[in-house]
Amino acid sequence: MTTHHDHIQMLRAELTSFHLSRRERRQIERELKEALARCAAERHDETAPA
Repeated sequence: MTTHHDHIQMLRAELTSFHLSRRERRQIERELKEALARCAAERHDETAPA
């Protein structure tokens, strides 16, 4: 199973590829932004007082 951290690292690695079309790059950037937001939300939920 891939963790959020692993997924984020894979997306960042994909962005370093020279063979991406503009459409592919925008899609990966969008996925990365969403993954970072989910990760931040989960961290916030873990640190929120009960």
